[in-house]
Amino acid sequence: MTDEVPAKGSILGKLVPARYVLALLGSIGMAIVYGLKVNLSVAMVAMLNHTAIKAHNEASSLHGGVTLSNVSHVSLVEECHPPGGASTSNVTVKVEDGPFDWSEPLQGTLLSCYFWGYLVSQIPLAHVAENFSAKWVMLFSVAINVLCTLLTPVFTNMHFGGLILMRVLEGVGGGASFPAMHVMIASWAPPTERMVMSTIIYVGTSAGTALSILLAGVCSAQWGWESVFYVMGSLSCIWMLLWVILVQDNPNKQRFISPEERQMITSSLGTEQKGEGHHPSVPWLKVLKSVPFWAILIAHTCSNFGWYMFLIEIPFYMKQVLKFNVASNAALSALPYFPMIIFSICLGKLLDSLQAKGKISTTVARKTATSICTLIPGVCLLVLCYIGCLHYEAVAVMSVGIVAMGSMFSGFLSNHIDIAPNFAGTLVALTNTAATLPGIVVPLFVGFVTKGNQNIGAWRIIFGVTIVLFAIEFLVFVFLGSGTEQPWNKSGSPKDPEAKDEKTPLKELPTKP
Repeated sequence: MTDEVPAKGSILGKLVPARYVLALLGSIGMAIVYGLKVNLSVAMVAMLNHTAIKAHNEASSLHGGVTLSNVSHVSLVEECHPPGGASTSNVTVKVEDGPFDWSEPLQGTLLSCYFWGYLVSQIPLAHVAENFSAKWVMLFSVAINVLCTLLTPVFTNMHFGGLILMRVLEGVGGGASFPAMHVMIASWAPPTERMVMSTIIYVGTSAGTALSILLAGVCSAQWGWESVFYVMGSLSCIWMLLWVILVQDNPNKQRFISPEERQMITSSLGTEQKGEGHHPSVPWLKVLKSVPFWAILIAHTCSNFGWYMFLIEIPFYMKQVLKFNVASNAALSALPYFPMIIFSICLGKLLDSLQAKGKISTTVARKTATSICTLIPGVCLLVLCYIGCLHYEAVAVMSVGIVAMGSMFSGFLSNHIDIAPNFAGTLVALTNTAATLPGIVVPLFVGFVTKGNQNIGAWRIIFGVTIVLFAIEFLVFVFLGSGTEQPWNKSGSPKDPEAKDEKTPLKELPTKP
């Protein structure tokens, strides 16, 4: 007996493949979560009273003795002027001040506290997604982010502690997004489309980032920082209605799907007769002894340090070092994420195609994509260390690095589904929990290094640390990563416990409906 819903012959199911409706709405959902996550990075530039903060730093330098900031100032460090070649000695630079006099360490805390909630919610919510419903877990993820975003201006004006509370709650919701979508992908994506579907869904993080940076820049410049949260929170509400109506946990429950598509997906995944039976318990000891799992975890953690560096801190680098104003800052920070979307999807499709034709194995595909997202950004950061005050050249280099990072969606970030599709939600929760630590550390680290020292010299230290972590990620994943399904994936299942040979050709699947 199955829980299959009889096909209704719906127009939507016949015209649009249901798995790509899921991929599109999943991508938009991830865009919302990430957009509401990063909007504070741009809004904060307009929220801060830069004049007061600079005065406090100068007073602290005069009376505070020898500090990291003071020592850094002793060395000869190049000082950039605003774009256009004008010197600050003969031009008046308008400082755009907001209402809040927050020190750099407090700014770091406000940006990183999102990850306090993100850190604690992933593993328990992955369990809920795997054992009950990934659909409703994802809805919760978006809903709590929308609510807290709408309440952010009110709570922030009360006290910065109110902003911390809203950000922590947003983090709790955000922590559910990756586990929920990994479970959905494992239930919906045929093996020969797994990379492209994963990429479509997770590239939403880039789309959300780009649109959020642009929208936040426009809103804060035109209507003030509060409008960033009101406008973006309101626009996200319609997604929740579409998600509830159009998405189900698996093809057997979906009404808006053609019989051919349902059969194609379930036969390729071996879930034709799969009901609501008990989900196998996680073989924790075997997971923790698995070398491929540890390769993913280390790659994920190192990559996130670089990702959050680009995601959270680049607007501050462009403000502090390159001297761009809020509007230019937002536009240039968002610029790379649009080509990143195209590059990511094209790469995922190419690797899926080569794998389906037997040209490469899953392992080679994952390692190729992960190599791209480590080597190229690392080289770009190295160039940034020495490019000096060439403003638009620096932006171009940053853009290349960010675009290349899009290959992570086809690399280690989808590798959990290869090695253990039954536990994909739990595995991504484990690796993403470890990879959340950089989200906490990066803003604090940057705030510490740049306190009273907002120049290229300080950012060379920051970029150097990131380059080292990219190198570790590359070496670990290339030598220890794998795309082969692990034997412990079948723990508690009556199926053959032996791992699949990744190079065994997949059976021919029916043509896409």
